[in-house]
Amino acid sequence: MLSMLAGLGMVGPFSIDMVFPAFAQMQVQFGVNEVAMQQVVSVYLLAFAVMSLFHGSLSDALGRKPVIIVGGVIYIIAAIGCALAPSLWVLLVFRAIQGMSAGAGQIVSRAIVRDLYQDADAQRMMAQISMIFGLAPALAPIVGGWLLSIGPWRYLFLFLVLFGMLVTGSVALLMPETHPVSKRTPLHLRPLLQGLLDVWRDPSGRRLAINAMLNFSGMWLYIASAPLFIVNLLGKGEQDFWLLFVPLISGMILGSYVSGRLAGRMSGSRLATLGYYISLGGGALNVILTLIPATARLPWAVAVLPIYSFGVATAFPIITLAMLDRFPKSRGAASSVQSFVSLLANALTSALIAPFLATALWHLSTASLAITAASFWLWQRHLRLSQDEDCAATTTPMAYEPTDEM
Repeated sequence: MLSMLAGLGMVGPFSIDMVFPAFAQMQVQFGVNEVAMQQVVSVYLLAFAVMSLFHGSLSDALGRKPVIIVGGVIYIIAAIGCALAPSLWVLLVFRAIQGMSAGAGQIVSRAIVRDLYQDADAQRMMAQISMIFGLAPALAPIVGGWLLSIGPWRYLFLFLVLFGMLVTGSVALLMPETHPVSKRTPLHLRPLLQGLLDVWRDPSGRRLAINAMLNFSGMWLYIASAPLFIVNLLGKGEQDFWLLFVPLISGMILGSYVSGRLAGRMSGSRLATLGYYISLGGGALNVILTLIPATARLPWAVAVLPIYSFGVATAFPIITLAMLDRFPKSRGAASSVQSFVSLLANALTSALIAPFLATALWHLSTASLAITAASFWLWQRHLRLSQDEDCAATTTPMAYEPTDEM
């Protein structure tokens, strides 16, 4: 189960990060500029974000397994279309279809964790999945560079076809259904949309969705800027993307491991807060190194990224579980809302923010630190307001009525 859930989560990072090394080759073949090539990622993420609103809710109504399998089949077909695309516009169409289907497994897998595990066990499982899932962004550009050494960029999408077939086939043959018929919700558009709206209208749900987005956005800024960071700022080539991804993701894997090991030994809120302190410290040190001319180059340009990503990964599973626990009867909808907010921000970052900031190392480091600081402020606010709500619930016989405050 762990391997299958982690595999479902790896589809998204492989679909994004593996194509980065091919940007230069595709740019020449299609005759477009760097900003146009960024849309290969942003279109995928935007489509991913829109459909993420529905994957979780559909799994609440139809069951987890059917949604994953249908999404997997569509993903495979879209990957074939990408491999055969004769122009950038055709590629973008199939990338959009790929994004619409790729989220089925990644989003529904989070709800499956909460279907099967409770409390500390759920935190440990989520952390273990994050640890394995973290391998994907590190391996993807390395695999992409290796494939480019033996053939054209189309080989990358053929690899995604095979990977999609492996993951989807494993789910179809081996994964049990974790959401029984007795717990499913009716499949009607209006209740489905109402469920998503209820999650967003809930003050805690809204805070946690934005909090999860900001927590990951600082690290995503580096991932989205990878082609410009490696080629333009560091002067490296298509085989060198590991210089960014290995340090960044190694910290993420270790942070997920620590988060899982400390589950049940330390409260989730304290552990997440500790993770924020670590990421803020690493982010501040990263800014200092990029501002000093002598250290604004390799290896210093990536030296403290593992510390930063360690803190991010320590907090992320706890924020995700807090969101799911807030809505025990509609976990699919909660997962969809959280994913939508994060993916929409990622798409905008890839299309607009990353090309603008990836002109200097200190631009990236400063923006990343500012995003993490905003996330930490919102996390502290969530803890304070949640504590106030709990106190009110225990001292007042009236039913809890959510406020509009975020």
